[in-house]
Amino acid sequence: MTDRADCLVLFGATGDLAYRKLFPALQALEDRGLLGMPVVGVAREGWTLERLRERIRASLHEAGVPDGDAAGERLIASMRYVHGEYSDPGTFKDLAAVLHDVSQPVFYLAIPPDHFGDVVDSLSRHGLTARCRVVVEKPLGRDLESAAALNRMLASELAEDQIYRIDHFLGYEQVQNLLVARFGNTMLEPLWNRRYVSQVHIEMTESFGVEGRGAFYETVGCLRDVVQNHLLQLVCILAMDPPVSMAADAIADEKLKVLRSITPLTRDAIVRGQYEGYREEPGVAPGSDVDTYCALRLEIDSWRWAGVPFTIRAGKGMSGTLTEAVVEYAAPPRQLFPDAGGTFEPNRMRFRMKPDDLIELSMQVKQPGDRVVMDTVDLSVHYATRLGLPGPAAYERLLGDAITGERRLFARGDLVEEQWRVIQPLLDDSPPVQPYWRGSMGPAAADRLLPGDLPAMLSSPHVPAVP
Repeated sequence: MTDRADCLVLFGATGDLAYRKLFPALQALEDRGLLGMPVVGVAREGWTLERLRERIRASLHEAGVPDGDAAGERLIASMRYVHGEYSDPGTFKDLAAVLHDVSQPVFYLAIPPDHFGDVVDSLSRHGLTARCRVVVEKPLGRDLESAAALNRMLASELAEDQIYRIDHFLGYEQVQNLLVARFGNTMLEPLWNRRYVSQVHIEMTESFGVEGRGAFYETVGCLRDVVQNHLLQLVCILAMDPPVSMAADAIADEKLKVLRSITPLTRDAIVRGQYEGYREEPGVAPGSDVDTYCALRLEIDSWRWAGVPFTIRAGKGMSGTLTEAVVEYAAPPRQLFPDAGGTFEPNRMRFRMKPDDLIELSMQVKQPGDRVVMDTVDLSVHYATRLGLPGPAAYERLLGDAITGERRLFARGDLVEEQWRVIQPLLDDSPPVQPYWRGSMGPAAADRLLPGDLPAMLSSPHVPAVP
């Protein structure tokens, strides 16, 4: 299904996600001439259309869009509103009347997953699913069983190519740059395997905590919130073989092979942490065992990667905000330069996504002077400096893709289930959380899983972990 949609229906139009992300994304699409269609908001609140339009104006103002912006005003003028409960057939009778002349709508479900079944079933009962696309937000299940149940429910009324499972991480320009760097440069591919790579590390740390979202975070935790989806997707992009094409299914097929090659995880493969003060957050249980930190060690038992450790560290309340992947190459077979004292830094390829967009190669060079003493230099490119302004924001890109029927940046159902299968053993049998101070780099117990030279690998200095 690749033809262009002619209407966007936003369930949860009065919610926080629509306010913070979706309305600014729709304005940006309209500004670029990529929307140009009616937008219908659906929500349980008994608002008037004018109240919804005022909320959109407030959303755009907060996002930095100038008041009276032409694209914003066109978006606001295009809005329609249907209010009612998601389990009430009358809501969908009213929606069907609004969509009487629409041939291919996109239904965006920015609502809790508990309501997905009611909405999809009601859309089908009212004859609205024949040529539609349905975008569903995470969480796509809480474990393997619930993810499989969600997939079965969606598949009961929709074909797989009608389902757009959103992971906004895949919409980041930097994540797509990683795919191009891997498969658009022939010099990397011969070295991208166990013969030349010694280890791969993925870092996703945030200096802030849950910041008033404790009640929500109690339902997910770090492992579910970012490791199962975002960071396993990053593992797949780093480890996958070249796809036969850039078609969505071809890329998903190669990612699936990576996930199926990950050896079964045990509780020894993870260290869970919780920063001091988390339990004082509103909505957090006094004795909460929810993880705000995870350190994880994976092994991919494939011809390409057997024996190469893949490590992940993710957490809140850390010493800095950093998202990057670092590929460290093996040491030369012998040291030729005696003045180097037998020590040197290995070559590293770095793909940094936060706090800025960077690709960097670390190499050894000779220091000036009579002796052959090595030093490390970084050959780096900042995307914004070299290539101009950043591309579309993640939700702008993903909404645009859903409208045009491009599925490459959305998750396929079997891929989501396989991601849950990988971490399910850690949900069934996980060690208790270890405390760590805010501003540290997590519990000291994680040192046994992470590379010994991790501080040198990372591109920004961090405060040592507090035992």
